Amino acid sequence: METSSEGVAEDAGAPAGAVAATAAVPRPVVAIAPASLSPSRAGDFMQCPLLYRFRVIDRLPEKPSEAATRGTLVHAVLERLFDAPAGERTAPRAKALVPGQWERLLADRPEVGELFADDPAGERLAGWLTEAERLVERWFTLEDPSRLEPAERELFVETELDSGLRLRGIIDRVDVAPTGEVRIVDYKTGKAPRPEYAEGALFQMKFYALVVWRLKRVVPRRLQLVYLGSGDVLTYDPVPADLERVERKLLALWEAIRRATETGDWRPRPTKLCGWCDHQAHCPEFGGTPPPYPLPLATVPDQARGGQDAQGTMGPD
Repeated sequence: METSSEGVAEDAGAPAGAVAATAAVPRPVVAIAPASLSPSRAGDFMQCPLLYRFRVIDRLPEKPSEAATRGTLVHAVLERLFDAPAGERTAPRAKALVPGQWERLLADRPEVGELFADDPAGERLAGWLTEAERLVERWFTLEDPSRLEPAERELFVETELDSGLRLRGIIDRVDVAPTGEVRIVDYKTGKAPRPEYAEGALFQMKFYALVVWRLKRVVPRRLQLVYLGSGDVLTYDPVPADLERVERKLLALWEAIRRATETGDWRPRPTKLCGWCDHQAHCPEFGGTPPPYPLPLATVPDQARGGQDAQGTMGPD
């Protein structure tokens, strides 16, 4: 699982946790060229190269959102539930974890409290927490935690490909069967995509499968997306040829990022998602001006031309 800000510091080469620290205690941000790639940041570049720049290179602040914060809360509850013995992993127990995990989230990330700053009576917060409880409860209709013993939860994975590209991310859950077969599970608090968009949704999971394959030399038997918002489960069984295609795509994507980094040519790509972007004030599509580019620029004209071509060819898969 990755929220919109998760992985930014890591992709920029900063220590893990740097994003949360800068949010809590503002301090000057030192621009660092991208050094690794996560599923979220790969998705950012494919959606809009300029968004990638704002998040990874400029590291512009973003306001927390109710949806993303609720996702973080629900993930924390589902992770903590497995601390209990199998027979005690019940829906009432899981729902009872919600208030405590919310308080813990507030302590770790005080900025999320801004979401309800205009709610002195706590009515909107109460409704928001109730919705989180509903999502947690729905999970029990999709999986039976009393029959699961995850090998890993919130597992940070990282590997370096032969090309030198470093891939990293956080996997919600890894299940390992007695036979050694691996299942990668990711929780989504939104609704399942329509069938025509399912391939794009699986990109993140194939990314994780590639990392696990390169690390462990084992192709995961199953990739599973659990959509708590709609009560759907999307599964996919990868084969090596699938993951080799993902690797080639990531290498092409990284080359486009490298060229954009060297030339400073980060073009906006307008879509319907622009309405939710925090960076409209800095985006030329909305009459804004990006901050001065903080990294040194290459001077080879062919590189600029190549970067422009690469940015125009990346698709969702």
